[in-house]
Amino acid sequence: MKKFFYVLLACAILSACSEYQKVLKAEDIAPKFKMGEDLYNQGKFAKANRLFAQIVPNYRGKPQAEKLMYLYSNSFYQMKDYYTAAYQFERFVSSYPKSEKLEEASFFSAKSYYMLSPAYTKDQKSTKEAIGKLQLFINLFPESEYASEANKLVRELDFKLEKKAYSIAKQYNHISDYQASIKSFDNFVFEFPGSTLREDALFFRLDSAYKLAINSIEYKKRVRLEKAKEYYNAFKKAYSDSKYLEDVNAMANEIDDALKSYSTKS
Repeated sequence: MKKFFYVLLACAILSACSEYQKVLKAEDIAPKFKMGEDLYNQGKFAKANRLFAQIVPNYRGKPQAEKLMYLYSNSFYQMKDYYTAAYQFERFVSSYPKSEKLEEASFFSAKSYYMLSPAYTKDQKSTKEAIGKLQLFINLFPESEYASEANKLVRELDFKLEKKAYSIAKQYNHISDYQASIKSFDNFVFEFPGSTLREDALFFRLDSAYKLAINSIEYKKRVRLEKAKEYYNAFKKAYSDSKYLEDVNAMANEIDDALKSYSTKS
């Protein structure tokens, strides 16, 4: 009985495959649309996509074109082909500005850009583009059911940019290029004033300034020590109970001791 069941199942699968191939090779476009939609509804997006791709040009200007174009665009998204999905959704939005699917297509177009954003260690050009697309969606559809998710995605992408900028500044500190590190952390603090990484950024900015000053040649040392003391004061004012407090105070003591020698000379 069990063996008979598997035979029937195999026959059904072969029959379905045979029917799909038959429709795929046929000239008539109506069966392609119907089977494509059925496969789409079953979650078989790759197969549906192949059928849709064959008939999209034939339906241009026809009443069914809007529905077909939405299904075609979304099949790319469901297949995780986000680059093509973004492009096709944008074409849909441009072609059907009065569609009831306009808001949804606009969101998934923007979200496709979000999905293309790489890890923060990579170049962030795509991340900035995704932020722009999502922000445009939020501006156009502030009351949308997708607005909350869009804002969440923007925050995630913003944090990715923060991590990128922070990691670059910290890398300069790590390789002892303290001047570049200080400049990068200054930029970070200015660009991301509310960042959750701000405490770490201010600490490593101070650390870079301290190391630059302590190891400076004599005629540059005093000015750099005074600048490091400014960074210490800024850090202490912002984070008086910081996890870095012991290290920060140790740096401050050494900076003060070094500055005292200049007072004595004066």
